[in-house]
Amino acid sequence: MMDQLGIKALRPGPSGNEGAPNHANYDETGANPFPNLPDVLTLKNGKRVTTARMWWNQRRPEIVEDFEREVLGRIPKKVPNVTWEVVKAADAKVGEHSVIGKQLLGHVDNSIDPDIQVDMQMTLVLPADAKGPVPVMMMFGGRTIPEVAFPPPTFPGRAGAPAGPPAAGRGPMPAPANADPPAIEQLIADGWGVATINPWSIQADNGAGLTKGVIGLVNKGQPRKPDDWGALRAWGWGASRGLDYLETDKAVNAKQVGIEGVSRYGKAALVTMAFDTRFAVVLIGSSGEGGTKLHRRNWGEAVENLTGSGEYHWMAGNFLKYGASEATFGSKTAADLPVDAHELLALCAPRLTFISYGVPEKGDSKWLDHQGSFMAAVAAEPVFRLLGARDLGVTADYHAARMPAVNVGLLDGQLAWRQHDGGHTDAPNWKYFIPWADRFLHHSGAAGHA
Repeated sequence: MMDQLGIKALRPGPSGNEGAPNHANYDETGANPFPNLPDVLTLKNGKRVTTARMWWNQRRPEIVEDFEREVLGRIPKKVPNVTWEVVKAADAKVGEHSVIGKQLLGHVDNSIDPDIQVDMQMTLVLPADAKGPVPVMMMFGGRTIPEVAFPPPTFPGRAGAPAGPPAAGRGPMPAPANADPPAIEQLIADGWGVATINPWSIQADNGAGLTKGVIGLVNKGQPRKPDDWGALRAWGWGASRGLDYLETDKAVNAKQVGIEGVSRYGKAALVTMAFDTRFAVVLIGSSGEGGTKLHRRNWGEAVENLTGSGEYHWMAGNFLKYGASEATFGSKTAADLPVDAHELLALCAPRLTFISYGVPEKGDSKWLDHQGSFMAAVAAEPVFRLLGARDLGVTADYHAARMPAVNVGLLDGQLAWRQHDGGHTDAPNWKYFIPWADRFLHHSGAAGHA
């Protein structure tokens, strides 16, 4: 890929080890070397976006094109069809509630390259006593019922998840003794369904896997082109195919399906929501760089980490340009990106968008740049307002906006923020997320049970 782009050398990313010579910056005085963001409501021709029609017909397509070409990659025009199979079904209990569970495999047609097999793993658990179709939260990873669970791995940031080998180099985080019930119990008790989808069954979380999985299948095992999709788009594509299935299930309210993820899968949840407008709500957990964190911020993880050997596969090949120190085109930095995280959040508007973080003291590392993510959310507010939605309620400009105190939620609008006092997980925020989503979706909660 570097040869395709004419890149001779990449800048190394900062280290997360504060004792290392090249440690990441954690001094706010040096955190904003590129303080001004691309204006989310200004067209490339300089004209101001003043109506919803201008947003949908002109500005949103511009932003989508920039993200697809330079940052996340394009989903190919011809991706093989997916055929869903119910492998097994089971009656079970979640807490005190009866549920019906399904284990599903999404078989991706591999006739173009029979050597590459992609079978997407999804589970669906629905309340057995619902009076009608129910909203569903789809989770990247996540906990399901044992009766329909696939074998491990488990996923990072999942309090209360069953034990298993670590995924993506991170083991499951143990739940504190006084932890809330697992998300699946809270959702089922409130009359929601829960789907889980295994991102690894769609696309491996490493660079070597780019010639396999759905990306490798479409490319017939060959390397990517510079604007081809990376793993984040592939995982989002898989979630969209899962939503295709949910649209066929009469027990599901397919207009009220949400997507959720933590850490790298928080990035994937945001990307899914941004590009597939069928999703009604998103819970973005501790997503950091490549998620809700501003690329232009010099704090913790940086663009140069995303362009490094451990993370480049998440992004389009073209994204490598912004970590280049020497290339035929010279060098580029985050300041040269045509878009930033606030515009990815803006693509979610006016739908329900909840940004969740924890605190460094409990393991939600400073590396993630909580403040930079809050600034991105504030910078996305004008689009939510333009489209008739309520925003965070922050009136300060994003340059000056500062996060509210820990455990103080900004939950009055379709754009929401809450930093809990736990670690690298969104578990403590589910009890706030569920009633917030219920309010805007007009879901009656537990009253929806028979």
